[in-house]
Amino acid sequence: MYMKKIFLACMLMLTAFAASAQENGTTVNVFQPHMYVQLQAGGQYTLGERPFNYLLSPNAQVALGYQFNPVFGLRLDVNAWQSKAGIDKIEGRPDVKWKWNYVAPTLDATFNLSNLFFGFNPNRLMNWSVFAGAGVNIGFNNDDAFDAYKEWNASFNGLYAPQNMDYLWDGTKVRFAGKLGTMLDFRISDAVSAGIELNATVLNDHYNSKDSDNPDWYFNALAGVKINLGKTHTTKFVPAPAPQVVEKVIERVVEKPAPATSAAGSGAGAVAAKKEPLRREVFFDLCSAVIKGDESSKVQEIADYLKKYPEAMVSLCGYADKGTGNAKVNASWAAKRVQAVKDALVNKYGISESKINVDSKGDTVQPFAENNKNRVTICIAE
Repeated sequence: MYMKKIFLACMLMLTAFAASAQENGTTVNVFQPHMYVQLQAGGQYTLGERPFNYLLSPNAQVALGYQFNPVFGLRLDVNAWQSKAGIDKIEGRPDVKWKWNYVAPTLDATFNLSNLFFGFNPNRLMNWSVFAGAGVNIGFNNDDAFDAYKEWNASFNGLYAPQNMDYLWDGTKVRFAGKLGTMLDFRISDAVSAGIELNATVLNDHYNSKDSDNPDWYFNALAGVKINLGKTHTTKFVPAPAPQVVEKVIERVVEKPAPATSAAGSGAGAVAAKKEPLRREVFFDLCSAVIKGDESSKVQEIADYLKKYPEAMVSLCGYADKGTGNAKVNASWAAKRVQAVKDALVNKYGISESKINVDSKGDTVQPFAENNKNRVTICIAE
Protein backbone atom coordinates (compact mmCIF):
# COMPACT_ATOMS: atom_id res chain seq x y z
CA MET A 1 0.00 0.00 0.00
CA TYR A 2 2.89 2.35 0.85
CA MET A 3 4.62 1.65 -2.48
CA LYS A 4 1.38 2.26 -4.33
CA LYS A 5 1.08 5.70 -2.77
CA ILE A 6 4.64 6.56 -3.75
CA PHE A 7 3.99 5.43 -7.33
CA LEU A 8 0.83 7.53 -7.61
CA ALA A 9 2.65 10.55 -6.20
CA CYS A 10 5.42 10.22 -8.78
CA MET A 11 2.91 9.93 -11.61
CA LEU A 12 1.15 13.08 -10.43
CA MET A 13 4.47 14.94 -10.30
CA LEU A 14 5.38 13.85 -13.83
CA THR A 15 1.98 14.87 -15.14
CA ALA A 16 2.25 18.27 -13.48
CA PHE A 17 5.76 18.75 -14.87
CA ALA A 18 4.66 17.88 -18.41
CA ALA A 19 1.69 20.21 -18.20
CA SER A 20 3.94 22.98 -16.89
CA ALA A 21 6.40 22.45 -19.77
CA GLN A 22 3.60 22.68 -22.32
CA GLU A 23 2.31 25.85 -20.75
CA ASN A 24 5.74 27.51 -20.57
CA GLY A 25 7.07 26.51 -24.01
CA THR A 26 9.08 23.85 -25.78
CA THR A 27 12.69 23.04 -26.71
CA VAL A 28 13.65 22.80 -30.40
CA ASN A 29 16.86 21.66 -32.13
CA VAL A 30 18.75 24.30 -34.11
CA PHE A 31 21.22 23.18 -36.82
CA GLN A 32 24.85 24.27 -36.49
CA PRO A 33 27.23 24.37 -39.51
CA HIS A 34 30.11 21.97 -38.92
CA MET A 35 33.01 20.07 -40.47
CA TYR A 36 33.41 16.30 -40.60
CA VAL A 37 35.85 13.61 -41.74
CA GLN A 38 35.05 10.28 -43.39
CA LEU A 39 37.20 7.14 -43.46
CA GLN A 40 36.00 4.40 -45.82
CA ALA A 41 37.18 1.19 -47.44
CA GLY A 42 35.62 -1.29 -49.84
CA GLY A 43 35.83 -2.60 -53.36
CA GLN A 44 35.81 -1.43 -56.96
CA TYR A 45 34.47 -2.85 -60.20
CA THR A 46 36.08 -1.44 -63.35
CA LEU A 47 33.72 -1.75 -66.29
CA GLY A 48 35.13 -4.06 -68.98
CA GLU A 49 34.64 -7.12 -71.16
CA ARG A 50 36.01 -9.69 -68.74
CA PRO A 51 33.97 -11.59 -66.11
CA PHE A 52 32.86 -9.56 -63.07
CA ASN A 53 35.23 -11.22 -60.59
CA TYR A 54 38.22 -10.54 -62.88
CA LEU A 55 37.70 -6.79 -62.57
CA LEU A 56 37.28 -6.42 -58.79
CA SER A 57 39.86 -4.39 -56.86
CA PRO A 58 40.34 -3.05 -53.32
CA ASN A 59 39.43 0.59 -52.76
CA ALA A 60 39.72 3.25 -50.05
CA GLN A 61 38.55 6.80 -49.55
CA VAL A 62 39.15 9.64 -47.09
CA ALA A 63 37.12 12.87 -47.09
CA LEU A 64 36.89 16.23 -45.35
CA GLY A 65 33.48 17.92 -45.56
CA TYR A 66 31.54 20.95 -44.40
CA GLN A 67 27.78 20.95 -43.83
CA PHE A 68 26.48 24.48 -44.49
CA ASN A 69 22.85 23.83 -43.58
CA PRO A 70 20.64 20.79 -42.89
CA VAL A 71 20.49 19.93 -46.62
CA PHE A 72 23.56 21.24 -48.49
CA GLY A 73 27.25 20.52 -47.96
CA LEU A 74 30.58 20.22 -49.77
CA ARG A 75 33.02 17.34 -49.51
CA LEU A 76 36.65 17.07 -50.68
CA ASP A 77 37.42 13.37 -50.97
CA VAL A 78 40.40 11.38 -52.17
CA ASN A 79 39.57 7.96 -53.62
CA ALA A 80 42.47 5.63 -54.39
CA TRP A 81 44.00 2.20 -54.85
CA GLN A 82 43.60 0.06 -57.93
CA SER A 83 41.70 -0.56 -61.19
CA LYS A 84 41.75 -3.57 -63.54
CA ALA A 85 41.21 -4.42 -67.21
CA GLY A 86 41.65 -7.39 -69.53
CA ILE A 87 41.38 -8.74 -73.08
CA ASP A 88 38.53 -10.93 -74.27
CA LYS A 89 39.30 -14.61 -73.76
CA ILE A 90 40.11 -16.48 -76.98
CA GLU A 91 40.45 -20.27 -77.08
CA GLY A 92 44.06 -21.35 -77.07
CA ARG A 93 45.39 -17.92 -76.15
CA PRO A 94 46.60 -16.64 -72.77
CA ASP A 95 44.14 -15.19 -70.24
CA VAL A 96 45.39 -11.62 -70.33
CA LYS A 97 44.53 -9.06 -67.63
CA TRP A 98 46.32 -6.20 -65.90
CA LYS A 99 45.99 -3.72 -63.05
CA TRP A 100 47.27 -0.21 -62.26
CA ASN A 101 47.05 2.32 -59.44
CA TYR A 102 45.44 5.72 -59.15
CA VAL A 103 44.61 8.60 -56.81
CA ALA A 104 41.43 10.61 -57.52
CA PRO A 105 40.69 13.83 -55.58
CA THR A 106 37.13 15.08 -56.13
CA LEU A 107 35.00 17.95 -54.85
CA ASP A 108 31.40 16.79 -54.25
CA ALA A 109 28.21 18.72 -53.56
CA THR A 110 26.10 16.72 -51.08
CA PHE A 111 22.35 16.88 -50.49
CA ASN A 112 20.69 15.36 -47.41
CA LEU A 113 17.31 14.20 -48.74
CA SER A 114 16.08 13.07 -45.32
CA ASN A 115 16.36 16.62 -43.95
CA LEU A 116 15.03 18.08 -47.21
CA PHE A 117 11.79 16.07 -47.18
CA PHE A 118 11.25 15.38 -43.47
CA GLY A 119 12.91 18.31 -41.69
CA PHE A 120 16.04 18.56 -39.59
CA ASN A 121 16.24 15.95 -36.84
CA PRO A 122 19.65 15.34 -35.21
CA ASN A 123 18.32 12.18 -33.53
CA ARG A 124 17.16 10.50 -36.75
CA LEU A 125 18.54 6.95 -36.96
CA MET A 126 19.27 7.03 -40.71
CA ASN A 127 20.00 9.85 -43.16
CA TRP A 128 19.91 9.40 -46.93
CA SER A 129 22.06 11.68 -49.09
CA VAL A 130 23.03 11.99 -52.75
CA PHE A 131 26.04 13.74 -54.21
CA ALA A 132 27.64 14.80 -57.47
CA GLY A 133 31.11 16.17 -58.13
CA ALA A 134 34.12 16.49 -60.38
CA GLY A 135 37.86 16.15 -60.05
CA VAL A 136 40.83 14.36 -61.56
CA ASN A 137 42.11 10.81 -61.72
CA ILE A 138 45.89 10.46 -61.49
CA GLY A 139 46.82 7.03 -62.92
CA PHE A 140 50.25 5.45 -62.55
CA ASN A 141 52.11 2.10 -62.38
CA ASN A 142 50.63 0.72 -65.61
CA ASP A 143 53.49 -1.78 -66.16
CA ASP A 144 51.09 -4.75 -66.11
CA ALA A 145 49.47 -3.44 -69.28
CA PHE A 146 52.82 -3.53 -71.10
CA ASP A 147 53.44 -7.09 -69.89
CA ALA A 148 49.99 -8.07 -71.15
CA TYR A 149 50.79 -6.43 -74.48
CA LYS A 150 53.95 -8.52 -74.81
CA GLU A 151 52.24 -11.75 -73.70
CA TRP A 152 49.42 -11.35 -76.20
CA ASN A 153 51.80 -10.39 -78.99
CA ALA A 154 54.02 -13.38 -78.28
CA SER A 155 51.04 -15.76 -78.44
CA PHE A 156 50.52 -14.70 -82.07
CA ASN A 157 54.24 -14.90 -82.91
CA GLY A 158 54.32 -11.15 -83.45
CA LEU A 159 51.72 -11.25 -86.25
CA TYR A 160 48.91 -9.42 -84.39
CA ALA A 161 48.81 -6.45 -82.03
CA PRO A 162 47.01 -6.96 -78.68
CA GLN A 163 43.27 -6.65 -79.00
CA ASN A 164 42.08 -2.96 -78.90
CA MET A 165 45.12 -1.77 -76.89
CA ASP A 166 45.51 1.39 -78.98
CA TYR A 167 45.56 3.67 -75.89
CA LEU A 168 48.35 1.92 -74.01
CA TRP A 169 49.87 4.51 -71.68
CA ASP A 170 52.97 4.79 -69.51
CA GLY A 171 54.18 7.01 -66.68
CA THR A 172 51.61 9.16 -64.84
CA LYS A 173 48.40 10.33 -66.52
CA VAL A 174 45.99 12.97 -65.19
CA ARG A 175 42.43 12.80 -66.51
CA PHE A 176 39.20 14.65 -65.75
CA ALA A 177 36.70 12.59 -63.75
CA GLY A 178 32.99 13.08 -63.05
CA LYS A 179 31.39 11.43 -60.06
CA LEU A 180 27.92 10.78 -58.59
CA GLY A 181 26.54 8.55 -55.89
CA THR A 182 24.45 8.01 -52.79
CA MET A 183 25.09 7.49 -49.06
CA LEU A 184 23.28 6.07 -46.06
CA ASP A 185 24.49 7.21 -42.62
CA PHE A 186 23.39 5.41 -39.45
CA ARG A 187 23.59 7.48 -36.27
CA ILE A 188 25.71 6.11 -33.42
CA SER A 189 26.02 9.35 -31.44
CA ASP A 190 25.96 13.10 -32.08
CA ALA A 191 29.60 12.87 -33.14
CA VAL A 192 29.83 9.52 -34.94
CA SER A 193 27.84 7.67 -37.59
CA ALA A 194 28.51 4.53 -39.61
CA GLY A 195 27.73 4.60 -43.30
CA ILE A 196 27.75 2.91 -46.67
CA GLU A 197 28.34 4.60 -50.00
CA LEU A 198 27.89 3.68 -53.66
CA ASN A 199 29.49 5.88 -56.30
CA ALA A 200 30.27 5.85 -59.99
CA THR A 201 33.12 7.66 -61.77
CA VAL A 202 33.34 8.34 -65.51
CA LEU A 203 36.56 9.10 -67.43
CA ASN A 204 37.66 9.26 -71.05
CA ASP A 205 38.23 6.13 -73.14
CA HIS A 206 42.01 6.10 -72.51
CA TYR A 207 41.80 5.09 -68.85
CA ASN A 208 42.07 1.29 -69.27
CA SER A 209 44.51 1.43 -72.25
CA LYS A 210 41.81 0.01 -74.56
CA ASP A 211 39.94 1.65 -77.41
CA SER A 212 36.24 0.93 -76.77
CA ASP A 213 34.64 3.99 -78.46
CA ASN A 214 32.92 4.91 -75.17
CA PRO A 215 33.86 6.45 -71.81
CA ASP A 216 35.47 4.26 -69.15
CA TRP A 217 33.70 3.76 -65.79
CA TYR A 218 34.49 2.36 -62.38
CA PHE A 219 32.06 1.75 -59.49
CA ASN A 220 32.92 1.78 -55.76
CA ALA A 221 31.11 0.24 -52.81
CA LEU A 222 32.43 1.62 -49.52
CA ALA A 223 31.73 1.34 -45.80
CA GLY A 224 33.17 3.42 -42.99
CA VAL A 225 32.67 6.03 -40.32
CA LYS A 226 31.85 9.72 -40.33
CA ILE A 227 33.13 11.87 -37.46
CA ASN A 228 31.66 15.31 -36.87
CA LEU A 229 34.10 18.01 -35.80
CA GLY A 230 32.19 20.21 -33.42
CA LYS A 231 28.53 20.54 -32.52
CA THR A 232 25.96 19.59 -35.13
CA HIS A 233 23.10 21.33 -33.32
CA THR A 234 22.10 23.32 -30.27
CA THR A 235 18.82 23.47 -28.40
CA LYS A 236 16.65 26.54 -28.17
CA PHE A 237 13.79 27.15 -25.79
CA VAL A 238 10.76 28.62 -27.50
CA PRO A 239 8.32 30.12 -24.99
CA ALA A 240 4.66 29.42 -25.46
CA PRO A 241 2.81 32.34 -27.03
CA ALA A 242 1.13 34.59 -24.54
CA PRO A 243 -2.60 33.94 -24.31
CA GLN A 244 -4.50 36.26 -26.57
CA VAL A 245 -6.56 38.65 -24.56
CA VAL A 246 -9.68 39.53 -26.45
CA GLU A 247 -11.41 42.60 -25.28
CA LYS A 248 -15.08 42.51 -26.00
CA VAL A 249 -16.41 45.95 -26.65
CA ILE A 250 -20.09 46.31 -26.04
CA GLU A 251 -21.58 49.47 -27.31
CA ARG A 252 -24.74 50.68 -25.79
CA VAL A 253 -26.92 52.27 -28.36
CA VAL A 254 -29.35 54.79 -27.03
CA GLU A 255 -31.96 56.14 -29.38
CA LYS A 256 -32.81 59.70 -28.41
CA PRO A 257 -35.88 61.36 -29.83
CA ALA A 258 -35.12 64.44 -31.84
CA PRO A 259 -35.97 67.58 -29.94
CA ALA A 260 -39.15 69.31 -31.03
CA THR A 261 -38.54 72.42 -33.04
CA SER A 262 -40.68 75.50 -32.76
CA ALA A 263 -41.97 77.39 -35.68
CA ALA A 264 -39.47 80.14 -34.93
CA GLY A 265 -36.60 77.68 -35.15
CA SER A 266 -37.71 75.81 -38.21
CA GLY A 267 -35.60 77.87 -40.60
CA ALA A 268 -31.95 77.75 -41.63
CA GLY A 269 -30.84 78.28 -38.02
CA ALA A 270 -32.58 75.19 -36.74
CA VAL A 271 -30.35 72.81 -34.71
CA ALA A 272 -29.89 69.38 -36.43
CA ALA A 273 -30.99 66.30 -34.48
CA LYS A 274 -28.03 64.57 -32.81
CA LYS A 275 -27.38 61.03 -34.10
CA GLU A 276 -25.59 58.23 -32.26
CA PRO A 277 -23.54 55.51 -34.07
CA LEU A 278 -25.41 52.24 -34.58
CA ARG A 279 -23.62 48.89 -34.23
CA ARG A 280 -25.16 45.57 -35.12
CA GLU A 281 -23.57 42.11 -35.21
CA VAL A 282 -24.96 39.68 -37.80
CA PHE A 283 -24.07 36.13 -36.78
CA PHE A 284 -23.79 33.15 -39.13
CA ASP A 285 -23.82 29.36 -38.84
CA LEU A 286 -20.68 27.23 -39.36
CA CYS A 287 -19.69 27.02 -43.04
CA SER A 288 -22.49 29.37 -44.04
CA ALA A 289 -22.88 32.87 -45.45
CA VAL A 290 -26.68 32.87 -45.35
CA ILE A 291 -28.33 35.56 -43.20
CA LYS A 292 -30.69 33.75 -40.85
CA GLY A 293 -34.21 34.99 -40.22
CA ASP A 294 -33.54 36.33 -36.73
CA GLU A 295 -30.46 38.18 -38.00
CA SER A 296 -32.27 39.88 -40.90
CA SER A 297 -33.85 42.42 -38.54
CA LYS A 298 -30.36 43.69 -37.69
CA VAL A 299 -29.65 44.36 -41.35
CA GLN A 300 -32.97 46.18 -41.63
CA GLU A 301 -32.07 48.37 -38.63
CA ILE A 302 -28.84 49.40 -40.40
CA ALA A 303 -30.81 50.18 -43.56
CA ASP A 304 -33.39 52.26 -41.61
CA TYR A 305 -30.58 54.20 -39.95
CA LEU A 306 -28.95 55.04 -43.29
CA LYS A 307 -32.27 56.21 -44.67
CA LYS A 308 -32.97 58.31 -41.61
CA TYR A 309 -29.56 59.99 -41.81
CA PRO A 310 -28.75 60.43 -45.51
CA GLU A 311 -25.20 61.63 -44.79
CA ALA A 312 -24.38 58.52 -42.71
CA MET A 313 -22.08 55.70 -43.90
CA VAL A 314 -21.84 52.08 -42.80
CA SER A 315 -18.68 49.97 -42.34
CA LEU A 316 -19.02 46.21 -42.70
CA CYS A 317 -16.30 43.81 -41.56
CA GLY A 318 -16.47 40.02 -41.93
CA TYR A 319 -14.88 37.45 -39.61
CA ALA A 320 -14.51 33.66 -39.26
CA ASP A 321 -13.80 31.59 -36.18
CA LYS A 322 -10.25 30.31 -35.78
CA GLY A 323 -11.36 27.13 -34.05
CA THR A 324 -12.39 25.45 -37.30
CA GLY A 325 -11.04 25.30 -40.86
CA ASN A 326 -7.76 26.89 -41.89
CA ALA A 327 -6.62 30.41 -42.74
CA LYS A 328 -7.43 30.13 -46.46
CA VAL A 329 -10.89 28.64 -45.96
CA ASN A 330 -11.73 31.07 -43.16
CA ALA A 331 -10.69 34.06 -45.27
CA SER A 332 -13.13 32.90 -47.93
CA TRP A 333 -16.03 32.52 -45.48
CA ALA A 334 -15.40 35.92 -43.90
CA ALA A 335 -15.47 37.58 -47.33
CA LYS A 336 -18.68 35.77 -48.29
CA ARG A 337 -20.41 36.82 -45.05
CA VAL A 338 -19.62 40.50 -45.43
CA GLN A 339 -20.72 40.34 -49.06
CA ALA A 340 -24.04 38.78 -48.00
CA VAL A 341 -24.80 41.73 -45.71
CA LYS A 342 -23.80 44.23 -48.39
CA ASP A 343 -25.98 42.51 -51.00
CA ALA A 344 -28.95 42.58 -48.62
CA LEU A 345 -28.51 46.33 -47.97
CA VAL A 346 -28.21 47.11 -51.68
CA ASN A 347 -30.66 44.68 -53.26
CA LYS A 348 -33.28 44.32 -50.55
CA TYR A 349 -33.28 47.75 -48.92
CA GLY A 350 -32.07 49.95 -51.78
CA ILE A 351 -28.98 51.38 -50.03
CA SER A 352 -26.43 52.92 -52.39
CA GLU A 353 -23.10 51.06 -52.62
CA SER A 354 -21.31 54.41 -52.21
CA LYS A 355 -22.53 54.49 -48.60
CA ILE A 356 -21.04 51.07 -47.75
CA ASN A 357 -17.41 50.35 -46.81
CA VAL A 358 -16.44 46.66 -46.84
CA ASP A 359 -13.55 44.86 -45.11
CA SER A 360 -12.75 41.24 -44.19
CA LYS A 361 -10.37 39.90 -41.53
CA GLY A 362 -10.73 36.13 -41.98
CA ASP A 363 -9.62 34.48 -38.74
CA THR A 364 -6.69 36.87 -38.15
CA VAL A 365 -8.81 38.87 -35.71
CA GLN A 366 -11.20 37.31 -33.21
CA PRO A 367 -13.52 40.03 -31.84
CA PHE A 368 -15.22 37.68 -29.38
CA ALA A 369 -13.79 35.40 -26.72
CA GLU A 370 -16.42 32.77 -27.53
CA ASN A 371 -15.25 30.95 -30.65
CA ASN A 372 -18.63 30.45 -32.33
CA LYS A 373 -19.49 34.16 -32.14
CA ASN A 374 -16.62 34.98 -34.47
CA ARG A 375 -18.66 33.78 -37.46
CA VAL A 376 -19.96 37.31 -37.79
CA THR A 377 -20.18 40.47 -39.83
CA ILE A 378 -19.96 43.59 -37.64
CA CYS A 379 -21.85 46.60 -38.97
CA ILE A 380 -21.18 50.12 -37.65
CA ALA A 381 -23.24 52.99 -39.12
CA GLU A 382 -22.46 56.59 -38.28
